Formats: sequence, C-alpha cells, structure tokens
Amino acid sequence: MPRLFLSITHSALGQPWHDRLDEAGAARALAMTQQNGLPDLLARVLAGRGVGPADVAGWLEPTLRALMPDPDTMQGMQAAVARLAAAIARRECVGIFGDYDVDGAASAALLAEFLQGCGCLCHIHIPDRIFEGYGPNTDAIAGLRDKGARLLVTVDCGTTSADAIAFAATLGLDTLVLDHHQAPELLPPALAIVNPNRQDDISGLGNLCAAGVVYMTLVALRRALRETAFWDAARPEPDLTQALDLVALATVADVVPLRGLNRAFVTRGLAVLRARARPGLAALLDIAGAGGPPRPYHLGFLIGPRINAGGRIGDAALGARLLLTRDAGEAARIAGELDRLNRDRQVVEIATVEAAEAEALLALGMEEKGVVVVVAGEGWHPGVVGLVAARLKERFQRPAIAIALNGASGTGSGRSIPGVDLGRAVRAALDAGILTKGGGHAMAAGLTLKTARLGDLRAFLDNHLAAGVTAARGAAGLAIDAALTAAGATPELLAELERAGPFGSGNPEPVFAFPNHRIVNASEVGNGHLRIEARAGDGARLNAIAFRAVGGPLGQALLQARGESLHLAGTLSADNWGGRARVQLRLLDAARPVTPA
Repeated sequence: MPRLFLSITHSALGQPWHDRLDEAGAARALAMTQQNGLPDLLARVLAGRGVGPADVAGWLEPTLRALMPDPDTMQGMQAAVARLAAAIARRECVGIFGDYDVDGAASAALLAEFLQGCGCLCHIHIPDRIFEGYGPNTDAIAGLRDKGARLLVTVDCGTTSADAIAFAATLGLDTLVLDHHQAPELLPPALAIVNPNRQDDISGLGNLCAAGVVYMTLVALRRALRETAFWDAARPEPDLTQALDLVALATVADVVPLRGLNRAFVTRGLAVLRARARPGLAALLDIAGAGGPPRPYHLGFLIGPRINAGGRIGDAALGARLLLTRDAGEAARIAGELDRLNRDRQVVEIATVEAAEAEALLALGMEEKGVVVVVAGEGWHPGVVGLVAARLKERFQRPAIAIALNGASGTGSGRSIPGVDLGRAVRAALDAGILTKGGGHAMAAGLTLKTARLGDLRAFLDNHLAAGVTAARGAAGLAIDAALTAAGATPELLAELERAGPFGSGNPEPVFAFPNHRIVNASEVGNGHLRIEARAGDGARLNAIAFRAVGGPLGQALLQARGESLHLAGTLSADNWGGRARVQLRLLDAARPVTPA
C-alpha cells in the first residue's frame, strides 16, 4: 500500500496523495546519494522511476550504442532489408503508405528520405481520415501501382490489413509492413512484417513507435548496403543520427514509454533538433512561438498537434511533405497552413467536448458509475474524436471512446488509463464481431462499427475491462516525488532535474508538493486557465497555472481559497517571460491541510 503524502486522502480532485517512494525506493535514493554523489532531490526522482545505484550512469546519459540492439533481433527484419536492398539495386519505384498522424508522417518521411538518397523514386500516400479511414485500401494501392510502384511499404499501419495486402499481390506488388500496433495471430500475406508486437517477436522492443521501427530497419539496411560496397565517395554512407529528430518527434507524439531505447532516441533527437537543420521542424517551432531549446513539451504540445491537424481536418499529406522538404520557403508555407488548421481544429474540438461531456455525465449518472466512457454523436468530426476521448479520459479517470456517427456507421477513437490495455480490448471486440474494424495499443485505439452495435460495444467493454479498471482506479492517486517550498523552486533546481529526463510517458515529470502556501491571487487568464500567485511562510512567492481548471473542482477550490493556505502539487517548468528566468508551477491538484484529530 503506497504511503500517504501530507496525510492527504481526499484532495480537490477527490484523490489521495501518495509518496512515489516506498521503503525500498527510499533506500535506493539514499544509496544513490551516498554511492553516486547525487543530490537528494535528484536521487529521489530517479529512485521513483526504478533506477538504482548501478543504473545511474546509463540513465543520466542514455546512448544508442548502449541501448540499441542488433536490428536483426526483430522478426522479419532480414527479409524486409533484403527486399529493400533489392529495390535500391534495381532503382525500383517504392510506394509508401503511412498513417495520418505524427508517427505515420515521420515514418513515411524517414523511409522516403533514405530511399531517395539511394536513388529510388518514392511516392507517399497518406489516407484521408474521413473518406479512406485508417490503413491501406485498394484504391490507394492501385494508385501507387499506376504511378510505377513495384514495392509497397506500409508504415504505422498494415499489421491487420490482410485484404488490402492480398489485393496488392494481385497487382504484382511485394508488400513490406513496418508497424508497431498489436498484431493478430494470423498475419497478412506480406513479404515481411517487422513489428515488435507480433506475437512471435521476442526482441523486447514492443515499446517502439513506428518511426522507431523504421529507424531500426534503416540501420540494418545501411549495414546491408555497406556489405555490398554500395557506399562510395560519390554516394557517402548517410549519418542516420541526423534523422533522429523525426524519431524523437514520433516517439513523444505517439506517447510511447520514454524508457530504454526510446529515451536514447529522444535525447539524441532533441540535440539534432537544436541545430534546426530540418526546415519543416524549424518552421513549426517558429510559428508555434517555441522559446528556448527544444524539449519534449515542444514536440508533444506544439509541433505534434499542428502536424496532426492536417490529418484531422485538412490535407493528411501536409505533415509528411513538411518533414521531407529542404526548401525553407515551402516549409514556412506548409507550417502556416498547418497552424491555421490547428486553430480550426481547436474550435471544432471545444464544441464536441462540451457535447461529449454532457452525454457522458448522462450515461454515468450523478455518481459517475461505470467502467468505461463510450459516447457517440451524429455529425461529430471524425478528426477530433481522439482528442475528445483524451479529454473524457482526463475528466472521468477511466478509459474513454468517442465515436463520430454518420448514419448507419461510426468511426471512433479511444484513450486509456495506465494499467488498462484498451487496444487489446478493441481487438477482442473485433474478434467477437461487434466491430467492423479495430486495433491499437495499450493506451490508444481506433475502431469502426455499425451504429446498431453501439450498445453491444458498451456492454462488451464494461464486462471485458471491469477488473482492470477497478484495479487501476483503486491504485490511482497523485504520486508525489518530494516536498518543496517556493524559495526552493529555482532555475538551478530545474537544470538539475532535467538530467533525469527526457520526461514523458513511462518517465513522468517529477511532481512536487508545496505545503501550506497561501493563495494570494487567483485569476482567470483565458481558455479556462487559472493563474495563481502563492506565498510561503517566509514570504517567498510561487507563480502557478492551472490549465483548463475554470469550472472544475480544482478551479473552484483555488478560487475559494483566496487568502487561505493550501497544499499545492504540480510539475515545474521554466518561465522566461520578459527575458527573466523564473520557475512556474503547473498545478495538478490542491488540498486543504489536514487538521490533527
């Protein structure tokens, strides 16, 4: 049982606060301060992520050399590399079919960039989310064949596309699948399927995103071409580390765990991104107003949503074109279009979230009982249902699926909570005949169904996920890494903590509690955000912001506590507004101090 932190059993958000460290974790932290010379706070953060004294050096400086295994450990890799090498030797035209999200765009750009450098002509097809849906389809495959493609490579899709890949074979196309989604036992009839989540793959690389799989494939392909003396003075061997900006972007945006090899990908990729050598990413950083050196936050919340906006409500191919272009003018033009689409997407999303929350509250009842949230609406834009599901998951703290209905059918997207494998449940619903299409991974899934089966889906998921959701919610609560005061929240502390990053899924940002800080001011600053000024007992001030808190329990608690003391909890970030380096607290929760009995 986790230990309570500050004795909080019921915060403003109705949750307990737990010490992230149990007794064994506290012992690891102490050992790291003594054996590795780490500051106490950094040692606590590392210990809370399972790091021990022997792991410190590798964690603080993750390297590809130490963490990347031989790509051939992945099932299907040798066959895929052999076919790609043959395509390069014969200068074949290659058709690349990608998904319409960031991972799909980055994967397609990675592969095309390498193949074009080897002299191959490549045609990329990113499907329209509304008219084509997820995964390869016969019309698009025929179109790629008509453009001259002799080899079809699907990236971030294809693992469940048996019919489409069988159709490609009738056109004389060999198909390679480079993917990471959960795989059925019976695989499509592709020439090779490289997917660490194949049931027969024992590489242990199941946490990779699709771009990570593509990168591993390119490492193996570069080696195979080296063995045939393909590289020479006129055609030098490419430095694949320069492509890690795309792998880092996809890794963060696809919310795969930042542990092991993924941490090395993101650490090195951020270093590449700082050089601003890729015009498309530089243009997006500029138009998004990103300040300071690139961080995972910029990838996940500034760049990622803009690239996704093309696939959600505009031209799905914009993202891949932006990532591939070497023309600064074209990059600026595409970035501007994606920025506009992202603003349009935000308007659509807000309206849909309001309708979805109202339906969810009606379905769950006043006591919000239920295992999973499944909402559907006629006329909802299919491009925003994934974002709506994410909002519902945050609001109701349980797996959520939002479905856009269009008459007799609907397409939807789901998001899950830690410990509940939604992708597996969706695959089970597909196998049970409830869905016409479905797949995904633990934290996210997509599906298509007949509108008449909506009730069947709710009942199936309630039954299938009941035990997992109950266990996950029973273990829920806010995990606190340590307590601080306003005076201790300094830029120097932030720099120290960054050594434990990059932070994201699987390596969460450290959460700190600020006990007994008086709320001096709380004011709304637009978009439902609250800006807070708090003061410690010694007079030191702490600036904080609570995103989308207005109208919710956290916002109400903060506004009602003006002039009073609260325990505050959140993550720290740099605030360089006005050219002055400061630290800001992103508020995650608040609680009234517990009065001793």
